[in-house]
Amino acid sequence: MLMRTKCKYLLLLLPASLPLLFGCAGSSSSSPANLPLNPPPPLALAGFVTGLTAPVGFEAPNDGTGRLFIVEQGGTIRIIQNGALLATVFLDITPLVESGGEKGLLGLAFHPDFGTNRRFFVNYTRRVATQLQSVISEFAASSVNANQAESGSERQLLVLNQPFDNHNGGQLVFGPDGFLYAGFGDGGSGGDPFGNAQNLQTLLGKMLRLDVDGAPAPGKQYAIPADNPFVNGGGLPEIWAYGLRNPWRFSFDRATGRLFAGDVGQGNWEEVDLIAKGGNLGWNIMEGNHCFPPGTLSCNTAGLIPAIAEYGHDAAGGISITGGFVYRGSTIAGLAGVYVFGDLASGRVWGLQQDGQGNWQQTLVLTHNLTVTSFGQDTAGELYLLDYVGGAVLRLRAAP
Repeated sequence: MLMRTKCKYLLLLLPASLPLLFGCAGSSSSSPANLPLNPPPPLALAGFVTGLTAPVGFEAPNDGTGRLFIVEQGGTIRIIQNGALLATVFLDITPLVESGGEKGLLGLAFHPDFGTNRRFFVNYTRRVATQLQSVISEFAASSVNANQAESGSERQLLVLNQPFDNHNGGQLVFGPDGFLYAGFGDGGSGGDPFGNAQNLQTLLGKMLRLDVDGAPAPGKQYAIPADNPFVNGGGLPEIWAYGLRNPWRFSFDRATGRLFAGDVGQGNWEEVDLIAKGGNLGWNIMEGNHCFPPGTLSCNTAGLIPAIAEYGHDAAGGISITGGFVYRGSTIAGLAGVYVFGDLASGRVWGLQQDGQGNWQQTLVLTHNLTVTSFGQDTAGELYLLDYVGGAVLRLRAAP
C-alpha cells in the first residue's frame, strides 16, 4: 500500500511555515555494519554570498580553481571565486529561455575533464511557437577567459516537447561512470494524465543516461551507453530508470556511487528514492509509499521500488522536496555518510541514514525561514543551500 501525488509549481514562492516530517521506508541496498546509529548532529547556517537573482542550481567543477557556479533561473550562470560573487556573468542565454514557475535555466553539469576540454552542459526550457520544450545543450568555456563561456558555442543534444508548463525536471549530473544523467518530470498537469511516467516509449518521467563522448547514435547528438537497460529493446535506449513524477534534484554519493533523488510529490507525499538501473519508482501507481490516487485501498506494487523516505503535506511535513547530497566533507563531525535534504518552503532540513538492517532513519537537523531551491556540494564535500527569494548562498555548518 503506497501513494504519490502533488501538482504544484516547484519554484513558486510559497509560505515557509510547516513542521516536522515522518515516515521511513525500508530498503535492501548494501548497508553498513550492524551497529546502532548515532543521530546526525544538529546543523546551522552561515552566510556566504548574496546578490543573486532566483538561484536554482549550484555546481563545482573539479578543475582545481575552487570556483562555484550558480544557476539563475532567468538564464544566467554566475561565478563565486574566493568567496566573492564576480560581476562578470559566465553565461547569459536569457534570450533563449522561457522562465517562470517551474520553467527556466534549470540545470548545469561540467564535463569530468572540464579543466582541459572546457565543455559544460545546461538544461533549459524554451518556447517555439506555442510548444514548450526542454533543451539539453553543450557549451564551451572561453579559451581566452576562463570566467566566461563562448555564448555562440551552443550545440543542442536533446530537445523534448513538454505537454504542460510544470514538472520539467532539469537536473544534469555526470555520474562516476562518466555518463551524463538527466532527470525529466512526467510532463506536468496533475496525476500524470497521459501516463508518461510508466510509458517506456517517452522520455518524460524518466532518468536518462547519455554518453556525450562517444560517436553519436543514428539520428542523435549523443551516444547510448552499451549497458543501458533498454538498449536492446523494450523501451527507449536513453532511459536509465522510470516511474518518476518530477526528480527536481538528484546526486551521486561520491563514496558509494549510489544515486539519490528527491521526487516531488503531488497532493500528499514527498519522497526520497534510490535510483537503480532499469528501476521503476512507481509513479503514478504510487505517490511515495502509498497507492495513488488517494483513497485507493490497494494497487499492484510488483516490481516497484519503494521510496526510502517520505513526508506528508501537513503540519508535520512540507510541500515540495528539494533533493540534497550525502555529506562527505570533513568539518561537520558526525555527519559523514548522511544524506542531507530539505523542503522548498517548510523551513526544514533532514538527515537520512541507513542502519545495519538496511532501514532508513530520518532526523530533523535544521529549521530556517528560507525558500530552498537547491543544495550544493563543493569539491571538498562541504554542503550549501540556495535561498531563492533572498538570492543567497549559505553554508551548512555544525550548530553551536
